[in-house]
Amino acid sequence: MSTEYQKLLGRVNQINDLGKAAAIMYWDREVNMPSAGSAERTAQMTTLSSLIHEMFTSDEMGELIENAAAELVGADYDSDEASLIRLLRRDYADERKLPAEYVARSAAISGQTREAWVKARAENDFPHFRPWLEKVIELCQEQAEYYGYEDEKYDALLDKYEPGMKTAEVRAIFESVKAELVPLREAIDESSVKLDDSIVHQPYDIDKQKAFARYIATALGYDFNRGHLGTVVHPFATSFSRNDARITTRWYPDFLNPSLFGVLHESGHAMYEQGTHPSLARTPLARGTSLGIHESQSRMMENIVGRSRGFWQAHFPTLQGYFPEALGNNTAEDFYRAINKTQPSFIRVEADELTYNFHIILRFELEQAMLNGDLVAADLPEAWNDKMQALLGIIPPNDSEGCLQDVHWSRPGFGYFPTYALGNLYGTQFFETATEQNPVIIEELAQGKTNALRVWLRENIHQHGKKFTPGELVRRVTGKPLSHEAFMRYATSKFGDLYALN
Repeated sequence: MSTEYQKLLGRVNQINDLGKAAAIMYWDREVNMPSAGSAERTAQMTTLSSLIHEMFTSDEMGELIENAAAELVGADYDSDEASLIRLLRRDYADERKLPAEYVARSAAISGQTREAWVKARAENDFPHFRPWLEKVIELCQEQAEYYGYEDEKYDALLDKYEPGMKTAEVRAIFESVKAELVPLREAIDESSVKLDDSIVHQPYDIDKQKAFARYIATALGYDFNRGHLGTVVHPFATSFSRNDARITTRWYPDFLNPSLFGVLHESGHAMYEQGTHPSLARTPLARGTSLGIHESQSRMMENIVGRSRGFWQAHFPTLQGYFPEALGNNTAEDFYRAINKTQPSFIRVEADELTYNFHIILRFELEQAMLNGDLVAADLPEAWNDKMQALLGIIPPNDSEGCLQDVHWSRPGFGYFPTYALGNLYGTQFFETATEQNPVIIEELAQGKTNALRVWLRENIHQHGKKFTPGELVRRVTGKPLSHEAFMRYATSKFGDLYALN
């Protein structure tokens, strides 16, 4: 190994360790920290963010990258070394565009805004959150200008979450999805088949939900020896290494879906990180390649696997054992049909597979409007409700179930939301390829098993971490660029069967 590369790797390891320390602070704030500790925690996280930015954007870091690159000329494109150099060059160039003052101010405002969001959501008080949202919008606008863009301002922010993707591409994909999804939804509405989901809206003891969550996450393939399940306001997954990838969910005493499918979703994220190759440890390569690809793993596990008939034929008896009063008179088929009921809903994370995409399109359009100055924070609730009416035919009864439901706008994270719907498309395209290459996957899933699928995912996606861009990865794995076609084949087949449309 080259001397210069070892010097670079030593510095990368240090910066990575500081980043993980910041992530632990974030995890603790969301899961364990008393509310009174917020101000000090924000200051601590701001200090770490500033130190990380200072170290990574220094002239010395630039020299380390280029000296190592010079020694690695001719290295195989797929190698860890060449991949790390590509990623560092890209990230270094981007982060150098952000002034240190902006990084510190952004971290400080984000911490305060998060606290304002928690209070506003709990109390249905948008006016309390509005001035903080205004600050976040300003931060996003500044960030877009610092990064720069050729076509649309939103491109600059989208690129941070889905490298290489353009707003116009996302818009075209979403329009294609709408063009085929709307007629499918209309056919479902007109179907004489009406699915009953009342069995998931019953009393479910929270302690038993927690016990079953551990069972079903393990059955899915999540390794609790290298993981942990926590309770939060808004579910998320995070990792501090491939051997410490944690998940969270929230619990309702009278509705099973949020905890159950939250656990399956976040397990998909964590299994991606647990599956990265050990050689990538303590580098930025030991992460998912983009948020869209990351969402492909969580949405695949939550929906394609976790809402499949075979999965519940295998695991429903265990669920029934935990909740005999609620489910004792039901069958696995009853449960399968209940969890796949399609209907408009207010909450994104509780939406069914089909209407979920409309929730993302709504946010995608609103973010662009706020970023471009066409929508001010004060008008967000009305704009939100108008789009909910247009896309889903419903209006939230309050802002807590409307524009305050997501944590994402408590930080300068515009550009993030489209990756959720892109994840649906990536996920079905990957799954279709996986089952074509290994039909055993389908046979196993019919028995509630995921072994063959997890092996395929680890070999083709997980182990590579962030070595390839999302565009490169999807072409390498499926032989074609991202498309909505696999998702529509999957959705048409599954829901055509459920609603007798075929």
